[in-house]
Amino acid sequence: MLRPKIPIMPTPTGLTTPPAIVEPTTLTPSAPPPLATAAPAAPSRPTVQLTPGTALVLVGGATAVVLVVGAVLVSMLLAVAITGASLAICALVIRSFVHADTKRR
Repeated sequence: MLRPKIPIMPTPTGLTTPPAIVEPTTLTPSAPPPLATAAPAAPSRPTVQLTPGTALVLVGGATAVVLVVGAVLVSMLLAVAITGASLAICALVIRSFVHADTKRR
């Protein structure tokens, strides 16, 4: 019952084609390809110049990203803390109800 059954591949039915015969080919030497001419030198990439205005924009953008990510992380932490505190309070209330019920009997 617990032994796996391995499927058996049935033999093919119908028409089958015989394997193709591959004949060896001979290599004939040919003239060597012409040498490629030197490619023109690629134009040098322009260097990035950091002006005071661009630096200010970069710093402002990075500050905004850090503030947004920090606000999201703090709000998630607060949500977890509030949920944990409310669950703890609910557990204490339920425990006191159950404990008071058993004391009265």
